[in-house]
Formats: sequence, C-alpha cells, structure tokens
Amino acid sequence: MKKGLLGEKVGMTQVWTEVGRLEVVTAIQLGPCSITQVKTPEKDGYSAVQIGYNGVKEKSLTKADKGHQKTSFEKASVYYSVLREIRNYEGDAQEGDILSCDIFSQGDKVIVQAKSKGKGFQGVVKRYNFRGGRATHGSHFHRAPGSVGAGTDPGRVAKGKKMPGRMGGKTATTLNLEVVRVLPDENIVLVRGSVPGPNGSQVFVYQN
Repeated sequence: MKKGLLGEKVGMTQVWTEVGRLEVVTAIQLGPCSITQVKTPEKDGYSAVQIGYNGVKEKSLTKADKGHQKTSFEKASVYYSVLREIRNYEGDAQEGDILSCDIFSQGDKVIVQAKSKGKGFQGVVKRYNFRGGRATHGSHFHRAPGSVGAGTDPGRVAKGKKMPGRMGGKTATTLNLEVVRVLPDENIVLVRGSVPGPNGSQVFVYQN
C-alpha cells in the first residue's frame, strides 16, 4: 500500500462535477489518524506503518495497549481503539504524526474495505439467487433448496454445498473507486459509487 486512512461511512449524496454531470457519491469521514508505530525491515522483517483511529479514554485500554501507544500519545494526546497497518508506506513517517484526508486528491483511484451489511439468516433464494420452484398448479416446492446430496453413498452432504445460513456481515472490498472531491476542513472524502456497510460503519480507504 502507498497510503491509507481509517474512517467512517457518512452516507450517500449527489454532487455536480465541473463538466455539469451529476455524480452519485458516498461521503466518507477519514481521519484524523495518528501513526502509532513504524516498522522497519531491520527490526520487524518488513516495512510498514501502523495508524490509529477512534480515540478512546485511557481506562478503556489495557496496560499493554497504552504502552504500545506511548510515543504517539505524547505527541497526539489521544489513545486509539482501532489500529491498522499500511505496508510499504509512501513518504516519511514518524510515530505521532497526524494523517488527514488531504493525503488523497481529486481523481485518485482508491480501494475501500468495510464490513458488509448483515442480513441475518436467509434462504437459498435470497442468499444465492436460486430460482426456486413454480408458484402455481398445486406445487409444494417454492423457495426450498431441493436435493442436497446422494443417498447411501456417500451418505452425507458434501462440504461447500450452497444452503441457507447467515448472510452478510463479512469483510467486503470495492476496487477502483474514484475520488470525486476532498473536503479537508470537514475531513470528508467523496468517492463515486457505493461502498460496503451501513452508515456509521468503519471503513479503510487505501491505495496500492
């Protein structure tokens, strides 16, 4: 990764571009994030920076967490509950440095990673787009999954079978979203299209 920030999804809206085109965008509040650790190949075996987000009170952390963030706390005066690594970080980095949304600029292509909306326990029609059975002529087969395996041999359901179960609530990644506008005063970045997760959910925006 060249650069990245943690933030929260605000919601979707529309903006007019310079060429007079109406764009559907998602507003993401990014940062400010603090660099809590700088990893080097000599000490850690690889190059990376660790950033922190979502400031919390000191009593919310363990002694180990507070010790780990000691240097960044002395500069930023805040402890963080969410930590994320960015490998092969582009640019100079020192523990305690503050990163804001102005590291991105209009026209950048970014990757957005977040947890998708949870939809609970769902059947195969909604979960896997199964066609289902006919709706008329006395059919008793509508939205059921149907046969799930053979008989005596092998006498069990094969692993990986598409069946009802929990849907959503998993890490999802959206690639190549364009940054339409950056609002540094409000720590807001507008990206074209939609991103995973409900409003208020945590997102990770980065570039490779």
